[in-house]
Amino acid sequence: MSEHKKFEEVTINSESIFKGRIISLQVDTVTLPNGETATREIVKHPGAVAVIPLIGDKMIVVEQYRKPLEKSQVEIPAGKLDAGEEPLKAALRELEEETGYRSENVRLVSSFYTSPGFADEIIHLYIAEDLVKGNANPDEDEFLECEAITLEQAQQYMRDGRISDAKTILAVYAWQLYRLTGRI
Repeated sequence: MSEHKKFEEVTINSESIFKGRIISLQVDTVTLPNGETATREIVKHPGAVAVIPLIGDKMIVVEQYRKPLEKSQVEIPAGKLDAGEEPLKAALRELEEETGYRSENVRLVSSFYTSPGFADEIIHLYIAEDLVKGNANPDEDEFLECEAITLEQAQQYMRDGRISDAKTILAVYAWQLYRLTGRI
């Protein structure tokens, strides 16, 4: 048995429970490696992008209300992938929609799963430099405010709980590494 198959759970039944505008929920019945069965609740997500927009010695962030948390959060620009959309194209779109900035100097930092224990959401994280200011055009149900912050402000926002989501915390540490080494 190959190493990557050692812990495989084989789906024997999948039941769709909910299908929303962004996510869907399914319950899978699986056979475990020991032959027993179990159920797995799985959130299906189309994937997302996030951008670390750097301008000089500052990073552009947006503050917006997050209903699941019942509070405002400071985050890097991000958004879901549209059906069939390439992640780089989505990153450029989200950067401009949320901040008004454009960039032709954008590169992938990493792609990561947000909560692999129950969701398949993947975020493609990009860094954008050489920003050019344009006009923000957020979605009609999106209310946000842009701010350019220093690394020290970002670290303080983390201590204060204003930055508390994984993608933005990862972005702050990637930015810090980039400033120290010149590499991401």
